[in-house]
Amino acid sequence: MSKHKSNGNPASKPPKKATAKGKTMPVLAEAATAVAVAPEPVDLSDPALFYNRELSLLEFQQRVLEEAQNHENKLLERVKFLSIVASNLDEFFMVRVAALNQKLAKGSPDRSIDGKTVTKQLQAVHSRVEDLVDSMYRCYSYMLQHLAEHGIEIVDYSVLSDKERQSVDGYYRDELFPILTPLAFDPGRPFPHISNLSLNLAIVLRSLGKDGANRQHFARVKVPEAVPQLVMVDGQRKRNGARVQKYVWIEQVIAANLPSLFPGVEIVESHPFHITRDAEVAIKELESDDLLETIEEAVWSRRFLTPVRLQTDNSIPPEILHILVENMEMNEKDVFRVSGPVDLTRLKEIAFMSGMEELKDPTFEPFVPLDFSRHAEEDIFAVIRREDQLLHHPYESFQPVVDLIQKAAHDPDVLAIKMTLYRVGRNSPIVQALLDAVENGKQVAVLLELKARFDEESNIEWARRLEAEGVHVVYGLLGLKVHCKVALVVRREQDGIRRYLHLGTGNYNASTAKLYTDISLFTCDEDLGADATDLFNFLTGYSQKMDYRKLLVAPLTLRHGVEKLIERETGFGSEGHLILKMNALEDKELIQLLYRASMAGVKVELLVRGLCCLRAGMPGISENITVTSIVGRFLEHSRIYYFRNGGEEEIYCGSADFMPRNLDRRVEVLFPVLNRKLVRRIRKNILGIYLSDNQKSRLGKPDGRYEFRKAEGEKPMDAQDYFISHRGQKS
Repeated sequence: MSKHKSNGNPASKPPKKATAKGKTMPVLAEAATAVAVAPEPVDLSDPALFYNRELSLLEFQQRVLEEAQNHENKLLERVKFLSIVASNLDEFFMVRVAALNQKLAKGSPDRSIDGKTVTKQLQAVHSRVEDLVDSMYRCYSYMLQHLAEHGIEIVDYSVLSDKERQSVDGYYRDELFPILTPLAFDPGRPFPHISNLSLNLAIVLRSLGKDGANRQHFARVKVPEAVPQLVMVDGQRKRNGARVQKYVWIEQVIAANLPSLFPGVEIVESHPFHITRDAEVAIKELESDDLLETIEEAVWSRRFLTPVRLQTDNSIPPEILHILVENMEMNEKDVFRVSGPVDLTRLKEIAFMSGMEELKDPTFEPFVPLDFSRHAEEDIFAVIRREDQLLHHPYESFQPVVDLIQKAAHDPDVLAIKMTLYRVGRNSPIVQALLDAVENGKQVAVLLELKARFDEESNIEWARRLEAEGVHVVYGLLGLKVHCKVALVVRREQDGIRRYLHLGTGNYNASTAKLYTDISLFTCDEDLGADATDLFNFLTGYSQKMDYRKLLVAPLTLRHGVEKLIERETGFGSEGHLILKMNALEDKELIQLLYRASMAGVKVELLVRGLCCLRAGMPGISENITVTSIVGRFLEHSRIYYFRNGGEEEIYCGSADFMPRNLDRRVEVLFPVLNRKLVRRIRKNILGIYLSDNQKSRLGKPDGRYEFRKAEGEKPMDAQDYFISHRGQKS
């Protein structure tokens, strides 16, 4: 058990400052007061001091695109990044643009953090997206050349030889034709439903009427999703002794064979189009008798929500575009024409193709610390009792997290297991362990958040299965989304009941744990265990407890606790130091506090992967603030908050970003790292390495743009590569 003592109240300690001998002493009351009441040189509520949230999200997509453009990355990794940008843009339209459209339709007077009206935001977003999409397709064009150099050719159907066409047409006849469904549009047949993210062909046909006059018709064919989107052309060949394999996009194969779907009718032309719909389902919790059924209905209704984007090719004529726009009740501004294949998310088929390992990042095995090794003499409970344990995923294995729940499920001394589940994925070993625990007579309670966007269906399936096996399942709290990552194991031991905890920054998902960077803490600290018990009573019952010993819990104590921590650091002036690592920084009040800290001389180093509404480097306001974004092989997902605290360093980790939704509308947890050895490890060997990255890091500029950090005269440092090569080494 850690020797470090804390009452959990960040505001309870007086500010301290370093003396010449390195000791600490309280700041003079007069000095502290002077810092608090000093007049501000600027109005920190001025919208000009903040950067637009939506544009900042698009700047993040630009950084991901730069990884696709970076020739130093392995080729198939570049392909992967390009597919990720396309997928991210899909979600951006489904969520962010859809939300703006809803506000516009309601005539909302809301302005963004930078003072823009809804209309101005939409105009700025569309302009930025057009530039981004143009860059994406230029990147795709260049990428085709490099792929061809390595024997992967993606070509147009029109350039295939007769023999190659025969092989592709044979595939169409045998595999595609039986599953295609042509849908006509005429007075007797309504315009067909176009599902979200579907790829389709808009087809113009001509037939001869009984009166001898030509008549034009419109039809739609949906491109099937469950088959390869890149059709392999039979007959590998060699070029300069190397193997060459050709591929053709599936929509071109279907378009070339449309006469088989419309015999006796002339095919005039066809054009691919891709639809993105609003995905923000409205869940009326107050009117719901059964939240599970309500969310099932909401997920079903999502497929019929308003289209927010139409992607098609550059050659589509105005009359066909008019049919699509009019019948889907869209506007011309929602149309994006592209010079290449519609829907570049499908490039993931190339990125993850088998073989070609020399074109991918080398694989690595996550390290299992010796204490957690299956060959360790002690069981996992003894390991945690001896000392708090911390894992840095994916470099250190997620398996000990699974092992803890599996061990608890079968240990005869374990009485209860309580967990929060947000995104667990399919075939979850964690959920299977919980089912085993019920069979073994343990009391199991699970808070399974049904409102986890795009994971609702998976979570509904797990909820039904868990309930069927006798697990106590709670679906969430009214008006709040439960996002915290907490597992509590209650065990009977010789000296009484002991509570073991896993606290994390990431989801209980063994698959994404290999792709996301996260922190796991294992502890049996009594105060943290008592806090976790209170938290679960709040989640599953009617507890009105409003304070916690050491945890910071949103929406109850987290915002106030973080504010006090930042204000305390501000009191140290130039001796103060903040390092805050998160996914997103949007909250206006916290940004203002960081500006005040900077103006007081505090060194503020922000590691923000995605959107950031703070403008770094503004003279007199944020000149002591740096914003660094690292985009690399793994998704930076961990939230780590460091406070120098006059030399008595404190670190909190958890699930919460500095966003209003995390602070005010979710159940979130930030947990303190109490073990001093682990505090030093995080500060030096995790945060310190991130801050020294000069290969994948970009620095935020006052205008919201990002530029690669210059590494002149520095030894090259790629933080993620460093963590891979140094995993398992003693801190």
